[in-house]
Amino acid sequence: MNKLIKDGKVAVIYSRGYGGGWSTWNGYNKEMMFDPVIAQAVIDKKTEAEIYDIAVGRYPEAYRGGANSLWVYWVEKGSLFRINEYDGAESVEVFSEKNYYRA
Repeated sequence: MNKLIKDGKVAVIYSRGYGGGWSTWNGYNKEMMFDPVIAQAVIDKKTEAEIYDIAVGRYPEAYRGGANSLWVYWVEKGSLFRINEYDGAESVEVFSEKNYYRA
């Protein structure tokens, strides 16, 4: 799986807007949360229409809800994380000793 990696961190794509979750509502292809082309388009502040068109070209059969509110969250390479979702709005939660306890 291709990923955009910079300075030891991986770009994770998620949608902050309500309505449809980019990563959590897309059971068709989980690679979309790491897609390096789409991540770079978000970083480059491409328009919603441009990002949507890129997504259609790369994943023609996938659900593309949330494409209008994409963000990139940088996660340390090798870290465990999850994407939480409420009514389509997503957030990234990184598992670390700062916010989790170990027995």
